[in-house]
Amino acid sequence: MKVCGFTFIRNAVKYDYPVEEAIKSVLPVCDSFVVAVGNSEDSTLELIKSINPDKIKIIETVWNDELREGGRVLAEETNKAFQAIDNCFDWCFYIQGDEVIHEKYLPVIRKSMEDNLNNSKVDGLLFKYMHFYGSYDYVGESLRWYRNEIRIVRNNKNIYSFRDAQGFRKDDNRMLKVKQVDAVVYHYGWVKDPRAMQKKQEDFNKLWHNDEWIEKNVVKSDQFDYSAIDVLKKFEDSHPVVMQDRIKRINWKFDYDLSCNRMRAKDKLKHFLEKFGISFGQYKNYKLVK
Repeated sequence: MKVCGFTFIRNAVKYDYPVEEAIKSVLPVCDSFVVAVGNSEDSTLELIKSINPDKIKIIETVWNDELREGGRVLAEETNKAFQAIDNCFDWCFYIQGDEVIHEKYLPVIRKSMEDNLNNSKVDGLLFKYMHFYGSYDYVGESLRWYRNEIRIVRNNKNIYSFRDAQGFRKDDNRMLKVKQVDAVVYHYGWVKDPRAMQKKQEDFNKLWHNDEWIEKNVVKSDQFDYSAIDVLKKFEDSHPVVMQDRIKRINWKFDYDLSCNRMRAKDKLKHFLEKFGISFGQYKNYKLVK
């Protein structure tokens, strides 16, 4: 069994993305790794080159900054990396620049790939998600956060990144058939210095909306306001080893009143029912295979 990881990235230094940690977190189960490095305004290319030259293949790309509809350019960049993977690989492990896998999950991930290698009914593997917010001590608890996403797919070039690169489809817009993996993706996209987060929000909205929408809807500020959140819970477990140095360098303070709950009444009911295994109304871009 041969596995190739893949991702895309642009301006990782400018926006303080933990892309180095993301790549390193999955390298132990990858034989090779493809990174599509977009035209950046910082030292992103040099950063990626420094990680593991023996395993990492870099393709330099140019983002289509005129494509400002639904984050489609993110899917385009994902597809560039995926298409660059050699046909000799069986599985392709996708990780975004703000996602990290805890080392405790690597054995179960590898076993799941091995167990399903010859099962033609399985197009990919589905991962659970944990979304950190404000700091490394809190995670999102409400229904606004997506619960699952496909992060391993077969090396089938009929598969492609869907919409804004959140999931995958194949052939003529068909959902992938996937197996659930008992592993969690740690999503750190909402944990940054408030100044870096504000700059990211202002610039990244340009991938979805025109200038008029941004002018009306994106608050102009020096720092991002982390207080505008519905409900969080305290994170009591350990972070991945590759994240430890980054966590030690944190230079801002974020405190949250755990008794605060701004969820709407119907969302509170849905959240309560989830604790008993009852869920409905969730967006699912996949078909589970038992």
